[in-house]
Amino acid sequence: MRLDEFLTRVRDRGEFHSDDEARQVTTAVLWVVASRIPSEEAAGLASGLPAPLDDALRLERGRPEYFGREEFLRRVAQQTGARPRTAEWDAGAVLSTLAEAVPRERVDRLLTRLPADCADLFGGPAPH
Repeated sequence: MRLDEFLTRVRDRGEFHSDDEARQVTTAVLWVVASRIPSEEAAGLASGLPAPLDDALRLERGRPEYFGREEFLRRVAQQTGARPRTAEWDAGAVLSTLAEAVPRERVDRLLTRLPADCADLFGGPAPH
């Protein structure tokens, strides 16, 4: 998926005012995702994204941190300056677009690394 297409989808889903706002939110969400998964997994995801969005996943952060949905959304909110409910909306706009941009097996692997209650943020039903 091209950068302009990715940002347009995020902008439309998140109801952002501009591609710049969509890019900032995308970078923030991807940065939080990268802190939760191993660096090789982050690099694999990054390979399916257009530059410069892939850079947020390529930053070396050491070992993955383990935190739940509430902390995931708190970190997104902290990165974007939004409230937690807005961060949930923002994360959903980015992650549902990510699910369309990268191969399904990468999304499935990512879902096994994130808290189970984050699955709905990818645009599908939560697993049972």
